[in-house]
Amino acid sequence: MSTVPRLDGVDHVHVYVASWDAAERWYEDVLGFKRVESLMSWAVKGGPLTLENPDKTLHLALFEKENHQGDSVIAFGATGANFLAWKTHLENKGLKLRIADHQLSYSLYFTDPDANMHEITTYDREAVARQL
Repeated sequence: MSTVPRLDGVDHVHVYVASWDAAERWYEDVLGFKRVESLMSWAVKGGPLTLENPDKTLHLALFEKENHQGDSVIAFGATGANFLAWKTHLENKGLKLRIADHQLSYSLYFTDPDANMHEITTYDREAVARQL
């Protein structure tokens, strides 16, 4: 049996958007992502414009694409307490949320302005169920 080389996690996720400027504002305002200045030399002719979360553990590579129909889904993980905090935060931003009870987890689903689906999942199901 061969040994599979180790991976160090997910480096980044490609997200297709109509406008870098509008998407960058939305991702900063809603999810707290900011541009990675050291990678700005890549942000030419469509992409990528790389954004990262405040902990610098999640990276999104935004590619400009005309007439893109959102079809990607990014699932973020959260503790039960943070899941509930995200629910309140996203509702306060005016986002339409769909909450799904998957029996083993809960998920919040919402879309960005380019119709890309996002999900926040928690496996602290019982704690969340008590609060919902």
